[in-house]
Amino acid sequence: MPESAPGQGGLAAHVVLERLATIPDWTLDDGKLRRSYAFANFVAAVRFVDRLTRVAEAQQHHPDVCIQWGRVTLHLWSHDVGGITARDFRLASAIEALVASED
Repeated sequence: MPESAPGQGGLAAHVVLERLATIPDWTLDDGKLRRSYAFANFVAAVRFVDRLTRVAEAQQHHPDVCIQWGRVTLHLWSHDVGGITARDFRLASAIEALVASED
């Protein structure tokens, strides 16, 4: 999948929509990929973010994270290009694999 260079604005809208269909439960929210996860409590939510940190660091790509009591909401977009890129989809898929490994 093509990457976008800084300032190019990310992938074309039709490509984003096609790729979005491959990662269930992720949505578009104000030009970003968005997904929320529910947890039993605040501590479980923070533990998930701790594990997520290793995945994000390995990819050198980092989500915007909102931690609430029993919920974590992630937004993915490539700040350097001002849009959604292949990096965002790779990270979303890696996050889904992390969640699946915990089941």
